[in-house]
Amino acid sequence: MKINSAIFIKGIRGTDSILESDFLHLAFYGRSNVGKSSVINTILGRKNLVKSSSKPGKTKELNFFKINEELFIVDLPGYGYAKVSQKEREKLRKLILWYLLYSDVKNRINVIVLDSKVGLTDYDEELINILQKNNEKIIILLNKIDKIKQGVLFKQIKSIQKKIGTNIEIISFSAFKKRGIEKFWEIFNIIKKKL
Repeated sequence: MKINSAIFIKGIRGTDSILESDFLHLAFYGRSNVGKSSVINTILGRKNLVKSSSKPGKTKELNFFKINEELFIVDLPGYGYAKVSQKEREKLRKLILWYLLYSDVKNRINVIVLDSKVGLTDYDEELINILQKNNEKIIILLNKIDKIKQGVLFKQIKSIQKKIGTNIEIISFSAFKKRGIEKFWEIFNIIKKKL
């Protein structure tokens, strides 16, 4: 997909008129420190559109970016970060669940960014289970593949597929080395045509 324009629109923490748009949502989830901001920037071919922070857990709202006047990329808060309070973690978890279950978004593709070293965490599994129960479209991006050996990556993919099934596409990705971008857009287009 050729990216002609990509602009930040707004951050929201609940019901907002932006949710009434007919634009497709390309929603990105991932635990804190998984490299979600870098992944989005890499996919869009931008350097600093999505701000990444040296302090994980900084995103506390749903950030909307308009792409090519035809879709929204939604950057959700990172989850599972141990250094924020339990209360704050629960608040972010509720915000993610609200967006998923109660925001009335009809047209959505969900991208879950995982760290290829860490694999699937309990938070990731919980999120995938909710998405699957609601017949949502899911892509898994296994980021930071440049940091692990090929054999380890292969085992990690096998392990993830065993837990979540083989009907979800897993894309090996490196934001640092810019690998997996074409594959991502290819899978995105296949899913989009089925919506």
